[in-house]
Amino acid sequence: MGAVQSLLACCHAPTTGTKPVVRRTDPGRHKPIAEISVSELTRNIRSANELSDPHTLQVKGLDLDVKNNAKAHRTAEYDITDASVYDDREFLVVRRGQAFNVNVTFNKPFDPKNDELRIVFEFGKRPIPNRGTHVEIILSDEDSANEWGAWIESSKDNVTSLQIMTSPKIAVGKWKLSVDVVKRDQTSVTVYRHAHKDPIYILFNPWCKEDSVYLRDDDGTKLAEYILNETGNIYSGSYRKIASKPWVFGQFSGDVLDCALYLLETSRLRDHARGNPVIIARKLSAMINNDDENGVLAGKWSGDFSLGTPPLDWTGSVAILDKYYTTKEPVLYGQCWVFAGVLTTVCRALGIPARCVTNFSSAHDTDGSITIDKHYNADGSPLEEYNEDSVWNFHVWNDVWMARPDLPVGYGGWQAIDATPQETSQGVYCMGPVSVQAIREGRVNLPYDGQFAFAEVNADRLFWVLGEDGSMEKRFVLKNRIGLKLSTNPVSEDSPADKDSEREDVTTDYKYPEGSEEERAAVREANLHSTRAGMYETTAQDVAFDVTTNVDTFMGDDITVEIHLTNKSNHIRTSNGTLVLGSAYYTGVFYKELLNEKLKDIVLGPLEEKKLEFLVKAEDYLGSLVDHCLITISCVCVVKETRQHFVGRDELRLRKPHLTVKAPASAKVGEKFNVEVTFVNPLKLTLTNCELRAEGPGLQKPAIYKQSNVNANAEFKGTFDMTPVKAGKRAIVVYFNSRQISAVTASHSITVE
Repeated sequence: MGAVQSLLACCHAPTTGTKPVVRRTDPGRHKPIAEISVSELTRNIRSANELSDPHTLQVKGLDLDVKNNAKAHRTAEYDITDASVYDDREFLVVRRGQAFNVNVTFNKPFDPKNDELRIVFEFGKRPIPNRGTHVEIILSDEDSANEWGAWIESSKDNVTSLQIMTSPKIAVGKWKLSVDVVKRDQTSVTVYRHAHKDPIYILFNPWCKEDSVYLRDDDGTKLAEYILNETGNIYSGSYRKIASKPWVFGQFSGDVLDCALYLLETSRLRDHARGNPVIIARKLSAMINNDDENGVLAGKWSGDFSLGTPPLDWTGSVAILDKYYTTKEPVLYGQCWVFAGVLTTVCRALGIPARCVTNFSSAHDTDGSITIDKHYNADGSPLEEYNEDSVWNFHVWNDVWMARPDLPVGYGGWQAIDATPQETSQGVYCMGPVSVQAIREGRVNLPYDGQFAFAEVNADRLFWVLGEDGSMEKRFVLKNRIGLKLSTNPVSEDSPADKDSEREDVTTDYKYPEGSEEERAAVREANLHSTRAGMYETTAQDVAFDVTTNVDTFMGDDITVEIHLTNKSNHIRTSNGTLVLGSAYYTGVFYKELLNEKLKDIVLGPLEEKKLEFLVKAEDYLGSLVDHCLITISCVCVVKETRQHFVGRDELRLRKPHLTVKAPASAKVGEKFNVEVTFVNPLKLTLTNCELRAEGPGLQKPAIYKQSNVNANAEFKGTFDMTPVKAGKRAIVVYFNSRQISAVTASHSITVE
């Protein structure tokens, strides 16, 4: 599936003289063909309608099999995929990283041995091969992970069905599809291009593991809510009396998807950047409001709403987006829940998992101090000219799910973004995406806008008094009045009407329990990166902390974590805190908690050292590992006497057993040889659903060999044959997979004569 040809991506292909060329290789189905120069291909492209020779292959039409593809890609709910809904439009909407079917009708049966096809995809105003926005594919049986590809599914008479695979990293939006027939004679090469009249909509794919918005969803309920649910509740009121407001997101309705893509097209984002959900989420948080980008909604928080619709009157996003798409002018008016509702709609339409989050007693910090400051004069009267910070009864923003390869491991997953125009970020009214886990830990230095987001949920309220000398003196601190009962629509199999009075409380996603040592440590950590650093300075930094683990821990071994504490002072020191271990994806998205251990009253005498040891048994974590067997380690500690705090993070990648491949050092083309694969099961349990996956370019196409169960601590042995088809130095690549262990790998070099 991976024989992708790009006109400007041929610098590694064989050359004739100094001319770059495209070479089509023989994957087993096609005969080798002559080299084609780039200049020939680009100079001699003609419309398929210009081809009059009935003996030459000609594309007569393309059937994108919209209904079947839409069902397979979970896009059948988009109105634009069904000509019987509202209007006669019927466009193909698919998700990246997943194959779809195209039926090509020719003027005669397609002969893969003699006829040559190219499938061409183009995106944006100026498609460029080396930017990934101009892609050319030839038919091939070869399979390259995470790459474009195309292969023949079936042929009957004049109709050939192709399967086309898109890369899970490509830009989302409307792509142009063309099919080229290449005709050659002794002196020239001419390409007859059939361009499909309609665009193909390609979206993010949260069901695809290679997509950066992938969300593991074993029972299907999470994505049913965060992608597929068109209605839900947005919460408002106060933390003492929470009310729910039904909202129609309508992400599949009418022109909503076209409007979402219009926002990206007019966003000034480069075409090739429109596959990155981090960049897109940030840009959308700016474009839903109209303060800088001529965006969707104009905000208004008081006064006369007669020129537009009062924010409380909106019942959903569709009417807003339809009006904006029609007029290309901001819609009047929105407030926080309207901005959040519309942003949820746009993200879900594009394929980014999204939810509305309501924060009660929500702080608005105006100066980056990460505190909410109230100022008084000596007699207790408020100094309103100083009081720019505020606390709202509630505020609504969004969480979006994505990997964050731009951040340290452990900060993927839910990211907060906010389209309500409150404060500027890099000169624009937008916020995020900021990792919810980073907010929880006070790591506000990580991009984007961590200081502002942290203050919204966990700022302290500080009360200041103006002294006679003109200085401000801190008199009082309230530590538990900000960020209460954070709420979102619950994930459930019930219909929205059945969960009217329910809500999911996500407060602990954003902050440790109020008043806990971990929560106070997060506040102090955040303060270090504020405009008023030192607000929580400790009297001493005299306890050293060090968290260690054995980097050579194998999968199946118990995991040991040690915390070393050293008191460098001549006084008693007492530490409290929490150690958390969890499994995580390689992208850093947290999966499951494995250990949550409280460190209570660890007393250190003067100059004393202590070592604390914690154990996670193999049987307690084996069922919770994902992809690369990555374990995240987080430790938060506070010294009672000095208020010194420590926030430490680390990661442990569990090693997998060694796979041994036994095969000859040399072989001959066309002569079969045997490969033997062995390893010892390190686990104290039976491996089930076992298989070997083997391949080798020039040796064998990808193959899967089912294997018997492997008993606990037993040796596994598997064999298979290979028959080389090409000479040269080759490599055998073998993977062992089971339900309990996956991707145990090895390779073996072999010379073929």
